[in-house]
Amino acid sequence: MAEIKAGTRLRSAVCETEVMVVSAPEGAVQITCGGAPMIGMDDEAPHGLTLSSDAARGTLLGKRYVTNTGDLEVLCTKPGEGSVAADGEILEVKEAKPLPSSD
Repeated sequence: MAEIKAGTRLRSAVCETEVMVVSAPEGAVQITCGGAPMIGMDDEAPHGLTLSSDAARGTLLGKRYVTNTGDLEVLCTKPGEGSVAADGEILEVKEAKPLPSSD
């Protein structure tokens, strides 16, 4: 586990997914994609890793993904087959806030 900060760019070691951290919690957190830890943009992907079938819901370009508590938010900058997770919790697409009615 590593301490992550806003602005950090990460990529998946098992698919094409790339993300940028928008907001991060205090302390260390392990961000994974497709069941494998995400790596830095310039890091070499470890050999022998494969996409886990239970973490293959995919990511969508331009969507923000957040934890249930909202303390970690990432922006997908390149889509892929893997699902992004933090400490084992798969992140969900952040929903747009509803606009106030203009009645």
